Amino acid sequence: MSRRVGIDPMSPSLADCAAAYNVESFAQIRVAEAWHKYDRILTWGEGQCLAILDDGCDLSDPAWLVPGKVAASWNSIDGNEDCAPVGPGYHGTNVGYPSSLNLEGRRGLAYRNRVAHVRCITVVHLRQDESQTIAAGLRWVQRNARRLNITAVNLSALDDVEHREPTPTAIDADLAVLREMNIWVGAPSGNNHHTRGISWPACQEHCMAIGATQPGRHAVHLDRAHNIDLLVCAAATSSSNAYAAASAQVLREAIELTGYCWQRHGATMPDAMLAIFKLTGVAVRDETTGLTFKELDLLSALDEVCGGA
Repeated sequence: MSRRVGIDPMSPSLADCAAAYNVESFAQIRVAEAWHKYDRILTWGEGQCLAILDDGCDLSDPAWLVPGKVAASWNSIDGNEDCAPVGPGYHGTNVGYPSSLNLEGRRGLAYRNRVAHVRCITVVHLRQDESQTIAAGLRWVQRNARRLNITAVNLSALDDVEHREPTPTAIDADLAVLREMNIWVGAPSGNNHHTRGISWPACQEHCMAIGATQPGRHAVHLDRAHNIDLLVCAAATSSSNAYAAASAQVLREAIELTGYCWQRHGATMPDAMLAIFKLTGVAVRDETTGLTFKELDLLSALDEVCGGA
């Protein structure tokens, strides 16, 4: 498996951490602790499907040849099932590793989930307006959500522009529909060290904007602006977003299993899960902007829902 810019690298094989896709990020998110504590209670994404909307996926990659891992594929640019990347696209093949890898003893955060790969953009760092094909990809998710049990969307695109607030685009109505369907949709805030705004589509109203903290430190890095919803430890915000989507799937299972009353936290399940992540997260103050954010702590979120069982 090749390493691509903008995605957490897979850690070298270590005997004591052989299961973790990225040892340093997983330690700060407290993934291994959650796996250990809730191993006989939760299934780490089993039965749920994560839709990955990006610039295309090479389905011959070993990670996606694992039997049952890929539930479906779609190309909303050409209107067919061929999701293979076309140059300059490169990002979609690897961006699912942090969330979903389950290969040769190495595991992503929700390693038992399935994935649906959707090619909806030509390249992850947008060079032109591709909102129409993204909207078409989001509508594909709506149509297939029940059949595939899609519970979360990794919307990986970013335009690298410093948006201070949402801007009207073709995807807004479809994002709102997915929120009402209780499907988590998140996007990376960006890797440009912006302080006044974040990339589109993360800046949109019904999209979770996911920023990053430095591995090994509870400190904001990359984009850090008022419209970020949640920080997740990773070297780049594409991986932060992947970890957040997988964590949403894990938390959803805990909520459904325990009958936890999520409605007291929000009008929809994604709103409630974000509130729980923030309630139980680590407070991180950014000295550059004076803003305080919350950083994802998966174990604490699960303890809140499961009562520390």
